[in-house]
Amino acid sequence: MNTAVVTVGDELLAGRTTDTNATWLCEQLATRGVTVERVTTVPDRVGDIARVVNEYRAEYDAVIVTGGLGPTHDDVTMDGVAAALGTDLTEHEDADAWLEKQGYSHADLTEGTTELPAGARPLHNEVGVAPGAALEGVYVLPGVPDEMRAMFETIESEFVGTPTHRAVVVADEPESALLDRLERLREEFDVSVGSYPGESVRVEIENVNETTVREAASWLRNRVETTDDGR
Repeated sequence: MNTAVVTVGDELLAGRTTDTNATWLCEQLATRGVTVERVTTVPDRVGDIARVVNEYRAEYDAVIVTGGLGPTHDDVTMDGVAAALGTDLTEHEDADAWLEKQGYSHADLTEGTTELPAGARPLHNEVGVAPGAALEGVYVLPGVPDEMRAMFETIESEFVGTPTHRAVVVADEPESALLDRLERLREEFDVSVGSYPGESVRVEIENVNETTVREAASWLRNRVETTDDGR
């Protein structure tokens, strides 16, 4: 399963808010063996949201959109998603009924709170008020981190892939000096290899087969100067 993550918000693009949602979602999806192919941030504009969601839903198994939910003037994510899916926003009776059970009467809610794309399945907000939605492989979640995480946990079983195994070898050599051995590593083993320089070079080795990863990591450790972190 492959996915794209779209985060919405002018404040993210201005650097006023750190996008922790995308990082957290990528971690959760990777743990479930789901590949994240794109992470994109778009402004609070219906056209931008619709264009990106429409493009990604054609390319990937699922698109997760966070941010911009609610009834205020700049909460336009549902409008953008509805436009991408070629549908309209409608008052969702199930979302209304669920909120009433939580103690919110329809009169208490700001107009538009429970408007979702027609035909969408509501995703109830256990932590806040504004509901999310799921339709045609597009999942719309809140931008508030606590609300987003709680809502994702209610749908995480819908994201299934092949878990990968990972080993880390920390080499006390310049990255440029490792190039020949990293190339040989890829030739000897069917693994993905990433190298990340800093004070040392972290070499990350990944494959769906745990034995292959373990053997590849052992092979590399025997050929570099290492300060292995044991993971």
